[in-house]
Amino acid sequence: MNANELRTKSADELIDELQALVKERFSHRMQQSTGQLTQTHLLKEVARDIAKVKTVLNEKRQEADAEEAK
Repeated sequence: MNANELRTKSADELIDELQALVKERFSHRMQQSTGQLTQTHLLKEVARDIAKVKTVLNEKRQEADAEEAK
């Protein structure tokens, strides 16, 4: 997932993406706890993707706040 791709999405799309990633992270964590997750690198990838989405969401919120302040 590329941050530039995320910047082209709307805030609602980013929120949907964030919810999907949180569900995916939960699923991976449950698989890890039961010993079914063999690709443990997925946990780190999903965590980074969540951080990227949150960063872009915060950027969009700051831009919106700056627009309102004008």
